Amino acid sequence: MVKKWIPYKDLLFLQERMGRIFDEAMGHHFGSEDSRGAWLPVTDIYETKKHIILKVELAGIDIEDVDLEVDENKLTITGERRPHKGDVEEHYHAMECSYGGFQRIFELPGIIDKDKIKANFKDGVLEVKAHRKEKSKPKHIKVEVK
Repeated sequence: MVKKWIPYKDLLFLQERMGRIFDEAMGHHFGSEDSRGAWLPVTDIYETKKHIILKVELAGIDIEDVDLEVDENKLTITGERRPHKGDVEEHYHAMECSYGGFQRIFELPGIIDKDKIKANFKDGVLEVKAHRKEKSKPKHIKVEVK
């Protein structure tokens, strides 16, 4: 069996890999910090036949500190992870969790019914479920002959 060589496939893979290496080296990867120092929670976005679903990891965050807003075609999730207030005697050996405020803005496709967006929070994961608009059915027009 002869494999077909696609000349740009290796270059695209290399470009994606180099981009990831630079992002990680600069500390700009999701789940860490953006260029302004604000942390960004990691998010999965996928779709089903009826919904577009966002899952945002918000472990250690009180849901009262999270706000969702839909304006035009944008979904904005804003919140804050507050540091643990424990004993005064605490001495950290490592502190890898990010704290402080965050904001994520997602562009919503025009196929979303903004009035049917629902959100729930379970086990540290915020799930936003956006219902797709029902497709309009074709309308047949009868032509009158005069």
